Amino acid sequence: MDIALTQRLSFKQAGLTVLVAFILGTALSLIQVGIDYASEDASINREINALIEISHNPAARIAYNIDAELAQELVLGLLRSPAVISAQITDNNELILASVSRPPSSSRYRVFSDYLFGKQRSFSTPLFVSHSPDEALGLLSLEVDTYAFGSHFLRRSMLTLLTGFARSLLLSVILLVLFYFMLTKPLTGFIRALSERDLLSTTPGKLPYPPNHEKDEIGVLVDVTNKQLDSIASEIQRREQAENRLTLYLGELEDAVSARTAELEATNSRLLESNRELEQARRTALDMAQARSAFLANMSHEIRTPLNGLLGMLALSLDGPLTHEQRQQLSIAHDSGKVLVELLNDILDLSKFEAGQLELEQIPFDLGTLVEDTASLLSQNAAPDVELTCLIDPQLPQQLLGDPTRVRQIVSNLLANALKFTRQGRVDISVQRQANGVQLIVRDTGIGIAAETQARIFQPFAQADAGITRQFGGTGLGLALTRRLCEAMQGKLTLESQENYGSRFCAFLPLSEHSSSPPLPNLKGRVVILSPANSGLSEQLGILLGSWGVTQVRVDPDAVLGCIEADLLISDSAQHLQAWRDASNLPILLVSAYGSFLSNAQIKALAPIEQLARPLARQTLLEALRHYLQGADQPRPSHEQPSQPVDRQALVLLVEDNPVNQMVAKGMLHKLGCQVLLAQHGGEALELLENMRPDLVLMDCNMPVLDGYETTRRIRQQAHWQSLPIIALTANALSDERERCRAAGMNDYLAKPFRKEELAALLDQWLPAGNTAD
Repeated sequence: MDIALTQRLSFKQAGLTVLVAFILGTALSLIQVGIDYASEDASINREINALIEISHNPAARIAYNIDAELAQELVLGLLRSPAVISAQITDNNELILASVSRPPSSSRYRVFSDYLFGKQRSFSTPLFVSHSPDEALGLLSLEVDTYAFGSHFLRRSMLTLLTGFARSLLLSVILLVLFYFMLTKPLTGFIRALSERDLLSTTPGKLPYPPNHEKDEIGVLVDVTNKQLDSIASEIQRREQAENRLTLYLGELEDAVSARTAELEATNSRLLESNRELEQARRTALDMAQARSAFLANMSHEIRTPLNGLLGMLALSLDGPLTHEQRQQLSIAHDSGKVLVELLNDILDLSKFEAGQLELEQIPFDLGTLVEDTASLLSQNAAPDVELTCLIDPQLPQQLLGDPTRVRQIVSNLLANALKFTRQGRVDISVQRQANGVQLIVRDTGIGIAAETQARIFQPFAQADAGITRQFGGTGLGLALTRRLCEAMQGKLTLESQENYGSRFCAFLPLSEHSSSPPLPNLKGRVVILSPANSGLSEQLGILLGSWGVTQVRVDPDAVLGCIEADLLISDSAQHLQAWRDASNLPILLVSAYGSFLSNAQIKALAPIEQLARPLARQTLLEALRHYLQGADQPRPSHEQPSQPVDRQALVLLVEDNPVNQMVAKGMLHKLGCQVLLAQHGGEALELLENMRPDLVLMDCNMPVLDGYETTRRIRQQAHWQSLPIIALTANALSDERERCRAAGMNDYLAKPFRKEELAALLDQWLPAGNTAD
């Protein structure tokens, strides 16, 4: 391969060497020229001074003799010197004896000489005779043209520089030739041999060594190149072998892919078929869910509508004059109807869990009061020999955040279950404050649950065994719903039980604190507790009285009576009260179950005495203690006076198509002091509203001609009826019904069957204040 001369390594190396040599030679030449310049400059003065010394004696004799002719000859002789351009001899009186001059030489190079040595130089020396050196006879003066000397210096300098340049040029040529033969030519031959070699060949020959370069750097380069070529050949050979194996593998892979593709196509066909089946199953499940929701809604409506009529009529009948036997029979019928309502509510709640439609509220409520109210309501279900007690932690916060309806349902289910299976002994509900919530514990001394059946009782519609169902009844929904409610609140329900030794249900609920615990009462006094140590009353009073500052002394009922100083006696049995009354005149608080109150004669004999219902509520006990321990002289009445009926003086529009429900609602409204306008359907209600101005509308949702939703929307379209309270009456108790009613424009919601108390609460909330009179 050809490489341009200027790109060859030998040319570059030679050029670099020549450059260095040229610079060095030039520097040396300049030094030589400088030395010549100094020498030439000194020689000018030296030669002229020598000429003056030679002419001194003749010029002194001439000045001594004042020989003008000889003086003229002398200065003409001095003018023959090439450098002298003017000569003059004067005597001691400064009279010129002789003087000659000529013009200086002219040359184009004179400017360089004048720059280096000056244009001309003047020399003078005094004249005297040797025997009288101190006596001046005259003066010899010379003018010298320096070009006579400078021209010689310029010629010598030019020759020196040209000689140095010639030497550098000759050296560059010699080095270029040497480097070409020693470096460039063997490298060029090596490159040409390498470029002609096939690098893809697996058996390349070795590159030859350039002559006389086997051991130097070029030879080492050839060795390294040969090794690299051998390595490349080996790598190419390995790659060819790998490509051959890869080709074989690719062939096998193509066969495997073809087989796998066929399998995948078959699998995809099966998956597509499965997806079609799953999609059909999903649609079927959705249809079934919709059908179930529709069935539950229809069932709720169809069952609640007659139940509303049944319970409403029974409630109205119970408010009228009845014989004892008739009242007992109607009460049983009314209680049976309420059991049906509770069963229906449990079934609907279970369906809400399964559909994921259960929604929990987060509102403040008083848990202690809720537990006591629920226990008081369920106490009528307790057997005569069962003591029901509420054990509330005195440090329980005043209000907690949660869903009070669902918490009440948990308490009600656990208490109802304990009371159902306990025939004697105790049923306690305990509320304890925890670091991150509260703990509800329901203990009973009932029949207990065998270990092998404890897991099954939390399944819907399941009880311990068939004998339990026959003996105690029930559907098996209560505990299943309770566990799911606890889990929905991020809580936990646990069970500890032993057959024939009772059960202990513990529900932990993470209810956050809304307000701190109220300040504890500060009472002063001494109370005697007449009750066994293992009774619920003794345990409850032991918790409460100590935290209220009351000193307590417990006495067994069978103990020998003695002199005990106290301010009040509390007992849970009337058996030994007469003996206590004979020995002391202490006021007595008797805590007994419903239906076990003393007769008027017994009350008169034991006075002063007050009867309190079991389970004993904290507020009831606190009011009694304040009365008896803080200086009241007369006992409080044991029964409150019935409240007078409220005359609301309101006009209520009842929109209802069912005759029985019409009678129930009208009867309740009349008893609540309201006048009633009746409409059979929504169209008739709109007509009545054109002429009448009711204070409130009770609107049934499902009616012929025009249902309650559309009727409400049309009422709200009229500006003067925007503030009219409209309460929905519906037998649909599913979770979305309330939102549907509110979306239509209704203010509130009342599910059938409803009680008179629930209707009265809604009237108090929505009727204008001026329409209610006490």
